[in-house]
Amino acid sequence: MLLSPAGSNASLPSSSFWSKLKPGGGKNAKEVDMRQQQQPQPQMALSRQRLLTLVYGDMETVRMLPNTFVELDALARDWAKPPPDAVFGLRVPIDYVHIQTARLVSGDFVYLTGQDSYEIATMGVPGLRVEIVSDAPPPPEEPPPPPPPPVLDMPATFNLELSPGQYVALDTTVSSDELDMARMEDGTTVDGMFWGKLMIVHDGDTHNMDFSGTRLLGEDVTPDLMVDQRVITKLAVAAKPSVAKCRLSLLAPDMQYCDVVLSCSPMWKLGITWPPAEPIGDGKFKYFLRVHPGGALEHFESEMVATAIYYEAMPEPSLLDPNEFVAPRNSFAMPFLDFMRHLMNVLDQLGMSVHARTDFINTHIHEFSQHKNIAYRFLSPGKIASAIDMSVTADPCVFTRLFLIFRGIPEDDMGIFSGAGEKEANMQNWREVVGWTEDSKDATTFRVLETSVLEI
Repeated sequence: MLLSPAGSNASLPSSSFWSKLKPGGGKNAKEVDMRQQQQPQPQMALSRQRLLTLVYGDMETVRMLPNTFVELDALARDWAKPPPDAVFGLRVPIDYVHIQTARLVSGDFVYLTGQDSYEIATMGVPGLRVEIVSDAPPPPEEPPPPPPPPVLDMPATFNLELSPGQYVALDTTVSSDELDMARMEDGTTVDGMFWGKLMIVHDGDTHNMDFSGTRLLGEDVTPDLMVDQRVITKLAVAAKPSVAKCRLSLLAPDMQYCDVVLSCSPMWKLGITWPPAEPIGDGKFKYFLRVHPGGALEHFESEMVATAIYYEAMPEPSLLDPNEFVAPRNSFAMPFLDFMRHLMNVLDQLGMSVHARTDFINTHIHEFSQHKNIAYRFLSPGKIASAIDMSVTADPCVFTRLFLIFRGIPEDDMGIFSGAGEKEANMQNWREVVGWTEDSKDATTFRVLETSVLEI
């Protein structure tokens, strides 16, 4: 089938000669053009607003980028506020203009002198950085907001418990003539939850109220969980059990076997022992030893060799009253350093060698150093035996049992021991108190030396 161009006009343009051959073609074309002009044009997408960064010295501000240079100049002058006779100019670093524009600039800046240079600088960039060139002073900083008015009076309510089940509420007004009670001079706000001590005094014509406390920083800590640090310290001291630390040495003229039995009264009990003691019932503990000259001990049950036996004895808490056991009538008090020198002299009087008394001081100096002042006494052999009795299967045997009791004395209580100080302690005959005899130095006799320290 042969196709002719006259058979179809699909390949012909609409505005060709053939369209004019249609009936009324010229008139219809004019109407079509008018209708096309009347149809609404498609709206362009919303354009993104461009930002302007104005720079003057070390100060910067961000504004919306104006459409014209005149608006930019007015905006910059309104911000910098230069004097009328001051030099004032605008420039854009080439790093902030379009790359094509930067290629045409020989310097480091594009100086804005009119609308043409402004359009060149803003062409194709999402934002613009404009530097102000002027000899005017920099724009003033925005003044800080005025401080809030001072709080010179405010209501206060105190809910107090005078005794268990008896409550009272005090409603009052706290006032100040000129000082702000809401904030300090540096602006720190005085608020929050405080925990401390409230002192109310009504004495004759004197009526005042004084509160001293600390602000609670932890939001999860309530006053019900807060305890005075002084109370905590006293509770810690009260909760710590009193323990007598005892050291037992055996000095034999020759090698021999012996049993050592420790018998605790019902108010005392034995704690840790080394080498381990053998319990034999009724509060008694036994050691089976072989003693060598020079002080070496062989403990058969543990197969250990030592120079001394260590054990701890703990009294019932209700048994010891510090104010009774260590009191001015039976004890002496002095500062810590004076006590250390004094104790070395006392141990020397009680027949201990330099090595023995040095070892004694070094063992217990940590406990002594916890107190600024120390009151002490030595117990008599009868009092020691009533607490912890000792028997040794060696005959003859000389016992020297030194039991030191001490406690720390606060500075305020040192006046109680005004007649029982170091001077009076130097006059005390401790040999008579502890039952010391010259036989304790006899190397031909089986001797027992026990040193014990108890802090109450």
